[in-house]
Amino acid sequence: MALLERVSTLIRANLNDLIDRAEDPEKMIKQVILDMDNQYLQVKTQVAISIADLHMLEKKRKENQESMDEWFRKAEKSVEKQQDDLARIALERYRSFQRMAQSYSEQVSDQQTQVEGLKTALQKLEQKLAEAKSKKDLLIARHRRSQVAARAGRAEMGMGSPAQVGAFGRLSDKVHHAEAVASAEKELAGENVEEQFAQMEKNEEIERLLADIKGRRTLNP
Repeated sequence: MALLERVSTLIRANLNDLIDRAEDPEKMIKQVILDMDNQYLQVKTQVAISIADLHMLEKKRKENQESMDEWFRKAEKSVEKQQDDLARIALERYRSFQRMAQSYSEQVSDQQTQVEGLKTALQKLEQKLAEAKSKKDLLIARHRRSQVAARAGRAEMGMGSPAQVGAFGRLSDKVHHAEAVASAEKELAGENVEEQFAQMEKNEEIERLLADIKGRRTLNP
């Protein structure tokens, strides 16, 4: 049966492998559960139909057996009445129902096998469905963690790329250059102050010497 083949494929499916191979694992696990739910309902319906068919076949086999027994009794009664021709007719009908009994027995046996197979598939699919539903949140969480780890890994690798290393180097050079300029300006500013003080002292010394000369000339006209 095509239905059992589809169910068998779902039962054999390894959920972890499906998630690992899927481009969108969250969508995949939800789709798998949806497929299992649909197949479960179909199998459950088919089990009910197959059981109903089995009951119908068993009923027909029983009715056929009753008819077969009835015609055999009629044959026996005809023999008692010494009506052999009537007994032969009854026995022909008996043989006809006897052949049908064999056919019904085979059909009932086949139907029982089908019902058991469907019941087994339904039970396994139910277990697989419960497993998938219990694993759904765990699998989705695992996938999301792997995505975060992958993004972090790509970011870390990107930080070591030549382009980023070069950019970082250029930025570092600019910072060092700015620091050097500031230091030089500060140093130059300090030198200017010292020169100013030196010039002031020089001027004071000159003024003192000039005043001293003027003082001696006053004392010695």
